[in-house]
Amino acid sequence: MKQLLQDPRTGELAVTDVPPPQLLPGCVLVRVAASLVSAGTERASAEFAGKNLIAKAKARPDLVRDVMAKLRRDGLLSTLHAVRSRLDQPQSVGYSSSGVVVAVGDGVTDINVGDRVACAGAGYAVHAELACVPRLLLAKIPDRSDMAFEEAAFGTVGAICLHGIRTAEVSLGETVAVIGLGLLGQVTVQLLKAAGCRVFGMDLLRSRADLAMQGGAELACTSASEFRDLCFQKAGGAGADAVLITAETASSEPVNLAAEVARDRAIVVAVGTVGMDIERKLYYGKELDFRVSRSYGPGRYDSAYEQKGRDYPIGHVRWTETRNLEAFLALIVERKLNVAPLITHRFPMDEATRAYDLITGRIRDSFLGVVLNYPEVMAAPEVPGKISISTTPAVSGSVGIGVLGAGSFAQATLLPALQEIPRVSLVAVCNATGPRSRNAAEKFGFRYCTDSEQDILRDPSVHAVMVVTRHHLHAAQVQAAMSVSKAVFCEKPLCLTEEELGRIVRTRAGQESGPPLMVGFNRRFAPMAVQLKHFISDIHEPLAIQYRVNAGFIPADHWVNDLEQGGGRILGEVCHFVDFLCYLAGSCPVEVQCRSLANVGQYSSDNIVASLKFSNGTLGTITYLANGDKAASKERVEVFGGGSTAILEDFRYLELVRNGRKQITRARWRQDKGHRHEMRAFVDAVQAGTAAPISFEQIVGSTLATLRLQNSCQTGEPQVVSLSEFVSSAVQSAFHPVPYAEREGDRR
Repeated sequence: MKQLLQDPRTGELAVTDVPPPQLLPGCVLVRVAASLVSAGTERASAEFAGKNLIAKAKARPDLVRDVMAKLRRDGLLSTLHAVRSRLDQPQSVGYSSSGVVVAVGDGVTDINVGDRVACAGAGYAVHAELACVPRLLLAKIPDRSDMAFEEAAFGTVGAICLHGIRTAEVSLGETVAVIGLGLLGQVTVQLLKAAGCRVFGMDLLRSRADLAMQGGAELACTSASEFRDLCFQKAGGAGADAVLITAETASSEPVNLAAEVARDRAIVVAVGTVGMDIERKLYYGKELDFRVSRSYGPGRYDSAYEQKGRDYPIGHVRWTETRNLEAFLALIVERKLNVAPLITHRFPMDEATRAYDLITGRIRDSFLGVVLNYPEVMAAPEVPGKISISTTPAVSGSVGIGVLGAGSFAQATLLPALQEIPRVSLVAVCNATGPRSRNAAEKFGFRYCTDSEQDILRDPSVHAVMVVTRHHLHAAQVQAAMSVSKAVFCEKPLCLTEEELGRIVRTRAGQESGPPLMVGFNRRFAPMAVQLKHFISDIHEPLAIQYRVNAGFIPADHWVNDLEQGGGRILGEVCHFVDFLCYLAGSCPVEVQCRSLANVGQYSSDNIVASLKFSNGTLGTITYLANGDKAASKERVEVFGGGSTAILEDFRYLELVRNGRKQITRARWRQDKGHRHEMRAFVDAVQAGTAAPISFEQIVGSTLATLRLQNSCQTGEPQVVSLSEFVSSAVQSAFHPVPYAEREGDRR
């Protein structure tokens, strides 16, 4: 399918052929008929992307601080690599569209194939022929209406304006001033008029002021002084009851003009992106209430609402972003709004870059509503899911790799490591979104990219499958690859539940000595880790190991903290450190216990101290913390035993002490956590047909121990980890299923 993408390095845009998006649960697949180009938001994004690195740094000092902290912690080369990788990801643009539903995902019951819908949301309602949109980010176009797709494509802008008006708490008969009569301002004027308000507008362009009066404004002008006089004269000398700022400018003049034209104790709402250097005296003198309207309404930026479809009860939240979208469409159907005159330019999708030339000023022409049109839905050709990229034949004897997932970690770390191995043939890549699939395929030289996992699983030239998707998908994808006798590399964690682990154990048991299965526990392959392991290998007594991790804070709504998608930080990240302790101890845990610091509301049970007892008597402690400063070192390992001491700091400094002699190894430029060596070891095993570099027993043992740590953190009680008992139970359950009556009894 065709999609408009932006290069984050240069800001350049191009219409590119990419695989269609995968249909996800709770979403619908929409064939787009029209999409609206936002002159404000999308122009700002294009202008930022077009800045050089210095200008970008000045605009985003917060990102500069993050880069400098990483530089101090990880070294220059690692930091440069991370920054370059981030800038290599193409950006999807657009956030307001309309079209026809062509497929419905699991969990969606009130939308059907063939429904006409309006779509919202950056990253969802993009400028593309097909879009995967969460249920609560779309609204049905009322049945039997003659609404054009172009009109419905204004839905997101309409929801923004409605939420701004609701934030201002205006009521019937009140006087409302609107500053800025671009697209947001024009729609706001019409909505206020439909609500029975007296509306006065101001814009620097005469044509926009005139258009606002045609749309319902009582009067509109082009100068600040005239606007001040107008608002007081028409409001009986008191000033406007509410002021809505719908301008887009870095200047703070609109905010302070709003204070001048407002009445005593009025509400001022910033809907557009404007400067906020507020003159306190103006606001203090009238005791004005200044508010910022957040996007389309309640639900916006709430992942539980938008991505999981958890609606707010109407009795508690009357106007969510979805209900605002529906209300706007209803007003168009009832002809209380007329957005057609706001469309000044139309471009076919193939010429979408011209629309951006227009809004960024490369084409000198006045504009307001800019719409992209797509081929008629019924006449649109079938969209291929598989796109060929390279025709280079595979080298004889090479290992063919298929990759599920093309996110930042895969493209920044694992794929570059694979690319360095000469005996690897990169065959196919699949991602939930087409642009990332296409970008990874072109960047690393895959033969094709696809929207279907089955294309990779069925491809005989794929010998090994890499699973680098979100955590909740790992177990099923690993099993699917194992079931077709593919070697599997799964980025951690292997799974999120003991039930999933049991299924993997059963699948493996049925294959006897099948192709290698490996989990991405890379730290054991780091050069300094190997050196440390060699140093303690001749110690024949239990060790004491302390692993301190200054993990850093991530928001509670981050997907890793989502127990359904990421499993939380114990399963998603602490598993790394459990495996590393297993590697150093040379055995699996037999008992674990985990306690967390009291949660003050900011954290997500990610400040923990975990204790592990190993079968050979070694004791390990993992202190994993989110409440520290990221500028400090991230990881520190201390090992004591046999009269020796070892200290490993951030995989850049290793200190080995024995018999009073100290051996120090430093890596000044680059941090090496073992990813390249890990990839080489996996490929060697696949090519030679030997066992995986990490034994299946250790993979299951460390995974089971991590799952039990999670349980211990919840209960506060120590947990026994009996690997043999778990494996035996998992295998036997395949041959001794629980009777249905017993299962029903357990439920009761």
